[in-house]
Amino acid sequence: MELDHALWRLFQGYEEDAFARLGPHRRGDGYVVSVLWPGASAVVLVDDRGEIEGRRLYRGGIFEIVLDAERFDPRYRLRIEGPCRWEGRDPYSFWPQLGELDRHLFAEGQHRRLDEVFGAQVRDVDGCRGTLFSLWAPNARRVAVVGDFNGWDERRHPLRFHPGCGLWEIFLPGVAEGALYKFSLTEQDGSRRLRTDPLGRFFEQPPGNAAIVVGPPSYVWGDGDWMDRRRKSDAASRPLAIYEIHLGSWKRHFDGRLYSYGDLARTLVPYVREMGFTHVEFLPPAEHPFYGSWGYLTTGYFAPTSRYGDPDGFKELVDAFHRAGIGVLVDWVPAHFPKDDWGLARFDGTALYEHDDPRRGEQPQWGTKIFNYGRNEVRNFLVASALCWCRHYHVDGFRVDAVASMLYLDYSREMGQWTPNRYGGRENLEAVDFLRHFHDVLSEEFPDVFTVAEESTAWPGVSRPTSLGGLGFTFKWNMGWMHDVLTYFGLDPLYRSYRHENLTFGLLYAFSERYVLPLSHDEVVHLKGSLWRRMAGDGWRKAAQMRLLLAFMTAYPGKKLLFMGGEFGQEGEWNHDGELDWPSLQNPLHEGIRLCCRDLLSLYGEEKALWEQDHVWAGFSWIDCEDRSQSVLSWVRSDGEGHPVVFVGNFTPEIRRGYRMGLPTGGPWKERFNSDAAWYGGSSVGNLGRVEAEDRPFHGRSASAVLTLPPLGGLILTPESPE
Repeated sequence: MELDHALWRLFQGYEEDAFARLGPHRRGDGYVVSVLWPGASAVVLVDDRGEIEGRRLYRGGIFEIVLDAERFDPRYRLRIEGPCRWEGRDPYSFWPQLGELDRHLFAEGQHRRLDEVFGAQVRDVDGCRGTLFSLWAPNARRVAVVGDFNGWDERRHPLRFHPGCGLWEIFLPGVAEGALYKFSLTEQDGSRRLRTDPLGRFFEQPPGNAAIVVGPPSYVWGDGDWMDRRRKSDAASRPLAIYEIHLGSWKRHFDGRLYSYGDLARTLVPYVREMGFTHVEFLPPAEHPFYGSWGYLTTGYFAPTSRYGDPDGFKELVDAFHRAGIGVLVDWVPAHFPKDDWGLARFDGTALYEHDDPRRGEQPQWGTKIFNYGRNEVRNFLVASALCWCRHYHVDGFRVDAVASMLYLDYSREMGQWTPNRYGGRENLEAVDFLRHFHDVLSEEFPDVFTVAEESTAWPGVSRPTSLGGLGFTFKWNMGWMHDVLTYFGLDPLYRSYRHENLTFGLLYAFSERYVLPLSHDEVVHLKGSLWRRMAGDGWRKAAQMRLLLAFMTAYPGKKLLFMGGEFGQEGEWNHDGELDWPSLQNPLHEGIRLCCRDLLSLYGEEKALWEQDHVWAGFSWIDCEDRSQSVLSWVRSDGEGHPVVFVGNFTPEIRRGYRMGLPTGGPWKERFNSDAAWYGGSSVGNLGRVEAEDRPFHGRSASAVLTLPPLGGLILTPESPE
């Protein structure tokens, strides 16, 4: 009677230990096979000796088959008769499939290949093809897998529990690639909730949120040459010009449909190559339910979003960029996650991935949850996510979002809304340890992959190695530079002499970190207006200042990042529900900005002085930073061998004729770039491509030249090589 009661509890979905009741078990001198299949009219055991029909215990679908020990074959099959006929191996006849080492590494937080072991894994077990489902839910009373293979019935396939590590598992024969699935979790209070797989590698398109079983990797990569070159390169001493992209709104089909990964491989890649960017950066490509979050509310940390295709499609896009000689960065979001009730929030009925205390576990500014960085399994989950993008999708780097929100316990909180660390401070020590651990593991597994921090505070050593006490990032966004420069360009030139320090102050700290200069998506949304609209003046002046801004950024110390649309001065604010304003390129002013950007990127790649010593004082020196009255700035960049490149910018609409400026050497200099050139839509004021430097000291230099500075224009000069 006790066994019958347990089987009845299984049928109702309450029994917690399904493997103790279902499948084959010894009874006396023989075996009994218990089967639960709601709706079945008959169950038949099939083996090499024939068939045995099971005895119905409950009309709803509980059966048992009794065999003597000599008759029992553990590879028996079941045939289910009823509305949906089925035949296959019994899932409850298999031994545990998660190995002891995998379970140990997971519990220790040291499993670097979570996505290759846990979640849904298609494999052969004992000569049978199927899918192993596993899940971490240590505080759940019961876990079952549901999907289109079992009619989404929560009673059919409860999982086996491993109490030492909190993992659940079941191997389902016959479940193949393409199957949709979720997990049904019974919480301690008896309530049930459907959850998607945290380790899912592919999901149905929103608003659906079921995971999709993915087979073993089969994509054949063609980027071997790129990967070989990457292993020999150092990102800090190479040119880095990043084109930041939101995949869904760069360009669309005429009817508004999103481009697929394949469409982007055929159109975006040649465009980026023609422009001359060295890298692209995708706003978070991981799966996310709300399109308007641009990917920053991530739910699928191991899965490229299905909006544009399947995982192989994403690989095709990355592969195409690599074969074109262009690197790929992805935005990665380990700072927070959304509260969707089918996602990570209170996953097993408890604060599993987040802190239970909302003063630690919730981000009030965004209405999201914060990861518990002090928990081994959570650290493991996040680190394994990053390693997955490197290993399976060949990404070259990560831009880590919202690092400041991770570092400070009082980030966007009022007094009383946060708790101090164990020393009474505001620093999130667990997050600091996590970031260092993440970089240590990444440098071991993929030393040629680099990271960029979106970090807006004065936290010291963000881009310093962990061995020297830093956080380990390769680069840090220079948010102060971006704010100061855009504020300056928004001023009427009449008042710029009073804010000259907006352009010069950044050099006081320019070499304290390894910086990326961002003109990012954050600056062209939320009613801030586009870069074009933030420039002061009429259309001609806006275009001139866009060109000057691009020249200023190109010559300034630091790597470069430009959000899509900025390369041609899109007039409207970015709209993720549309595409860029490509028709505006019919306007010569906008096409001129694009051509200007293209030529600057070409020059940037050619001149080592513009990038080789980006992060040390030896690569930069002022010519004149004090010409406040005329709003003119000039400096020298140099490479490791001392070869110079000179930038001079006139930030007013007045032509500066007869402007004497010191130069590093005498003799002829080429005017390599003039942002006021006619083919860019400018007024063609300049120096006819060449200036002659006299041996006349000026600005503390041994030589000088008299220049004509174009209105709202920037010049880049290089010494003319003797023929």
